[in-house]
Amino acid sequence: MTESSKPTTRPANPNFSSGPCAKRPGWTPAVLEPALTGRSHRAKPAKARIAEVLDKSRALLGLPDDYRIGIVAASDTGAVEMALWSLLGPRGVDMLAWESFGSGWVTDVVKQLKLADVRKLEAGYGDLPDLAQVDFSRDVVFTWNGTTSGVCVPDGDWIAADREGLTICDATSAAFAMELPWDKLDVVTYSWQKVLGGEAQHGILILSPRAVARLESFTPDRPLPKIFRLTKGGKLIEGVFKGETINTPSMLAVEDIRDALDWAQGLGGLSALIGRSQANLKVIADWVAATDWVDFLATDPAVRSSTSICLKVVSGWFTALSDEDQAKAAKRMVALLDAEGVAYDIGAYRDAPPGLRLWGGATVEAADLQALTAWLDWAHATVRAEFAA
Repeated sequence: MTESSKPTTRPANPNFSSGPCAKRPGWTPAVLEPALTGRSHRAKPAKARIAEVLDKSRALLGLPDDYRIGIVAASDTGAVEMALWSLLGPRGVDMLAWESFGSGWVTDVVKQLKLADVRKLEAGYGDLPDLAQVDFSRDVVFTWNGTTSGVCVPDGDWIAADREGLTICDATSAAFAMELPWDKLDVVTYSWQKVLGGEAQHGILILSPRAVARLESFTPDRPLPKIFRLTKGGKLIEGVFKGETINTPSMLAVEDIRDALDWAQGLGGLSALIGRSQANLKVIADWVAATDWVDFLATDPAVRSSTSICLKVVSGWFTALSDEDQAKAAKRMVALLDAEGVAYDIGAYRDAPPGLRLWGGATVEAADLQALTAWLDWAHATVRAEFAA
């Protein structure tokens, strides 16, 4: 494909960013009109609105009745940090990492918390660590889906049902798009900006009864900032999980996620969301199978993400380039597509190998990804010609 054969069909929505992600189909700012702006988040109507979001999230995810769910500060990052700082310490911990965010949690635990007994089970981009090596007599921290590598754990079968330690799972790009086995997970975090296309800022923290028991029986030997504190007098602060947020939430963001949850339920709930994401992955998988210049970063189909779909360029002219020129060529492809207005923000994460990253969560339409594939072919051909000149 060349400049002269530029595709004529364009994605209706060119937003394929991996966060903040595309808004739901049909979204307009009008959905925010009922927002309780100008009201105290502690006022009865506002508190009820926040509690409604938690109740709808619980129902959509299928949480067990005895699991708590609350809104916390600083997006998914804040929720993960809250869990790490509040819960880790009484046992050794296995830290799993195979991409940037998992590696970040390793750094926090080793260099900031400075825990003495930490095992690191790591793998490079495109692979998983050996899950059989995880020791569930210890606490275990992992991402369900590696947002920057496009590699996810295949299921929860590798997690011991009779574990002694806690499982702490960063599920921000998996929640609402992948099956999460709640009986295997003690702490789960995510943010609104991913699969449901909500606004950023707030994080969600989900706790199992085992996690609550840890909070009420363990006092960290380190100071905790106010926004990390989940207990008072040795007891869980239950209000956090009933709409009484620790810090002031945006009522606009609350309204936005309420709309997204209603949309998701109207589709048919969690199974429909998962189905849409899987359909998006299939569009890209079918195109990759028929295309000789591109492949998935995750070579094993069993661990390929349906949300953060990471691709690498494998054509000979590209792989013959220096690392620096490969990065330039990949960025040039991204820039061409951006300039054409057909795909925004699809470059590989800054720490990942040069390539492309397409969001395939439920708010993205399969038809838009289908239309994009021809543009990806065009961008590749154009950049190849430029580098050959």
